[in-house]
Amino acid sequence: MEFDKEVDTRGLNCPLPILRLKKMLAGLRGGQVVRVLATDPSSVKDFEAFTRQTGHELLLRKETPDRSYEFFIRHK
Repeated sequence: MEFDKEVDTRGLNCPLPILRLKKMLAGLRGGQVVRVLATDPSSVKDFEAFTRQTGHELLLRKETPDRSYEFFIRHK
């Protein structure tokens, strides 16, 4: 999937992945896509809740072979 920016939050625990994503989204235009890399297992529920509450769109969520997570989020 194509994306405009990437946020690498691997090794960080809640709430830092969400805070890093919020900071990135603040500098983007509507419709742009951010790829987020994470290792915190709670990030799955955190990013789902964040997008539901803020109106951003969670386009794709997947677990990678190295047990990290990859999220694609479109700015509203």
